Amino acid sequence: MRFHTRKWVKPEDLNPNGTLFGGRLLQWIDEEVALYAIIQLEIPRTVTKFMSEIDFVSSAKQGDIIEIGIEVIKFGRTSITLSCEVRNKITRKTIIAIDKIIMVSLDEEGKPYGHGKTKIEYVKDRLGEE
Repeated sequence: MRFHTRKWVKPEDLNPNGTLFGGRLLQWIDEEVALYAIIQLEIPRTVTKFMSEIDFVSSAKQGDIIEIGIEVIKFGRTSITLSCEVRNKITRKTIIAIDKIIMVSLDEEGKPYGHGKTKIEYVKDRLGEE
């Protein structure tokens, strides 16, 4: 799994228990997965279709640095399926793991759109850089 983004847990990210609010974490995950899918598929209208079971394994507290990891599971005709793990950067302890997130590319009318991708591509490969 490649960890792309780090977040610093701040006071505004906390729930009444003083730990990271689950909704905030899901917002960060959804945004990160969307950005990853849009960059991979090169289609700006790519949206979240499905997230599998969400199980908070541990929590994070103010001052913790967390990192969000994404892995491609498969490419569909109009979709990309990913998995995600969020962990504490220092302790490496998993906070949440989501086995399956499906992102779907849409055309200008909001209908599923074939993206034509079959494998992970990196910007340097698209530009022919070394």
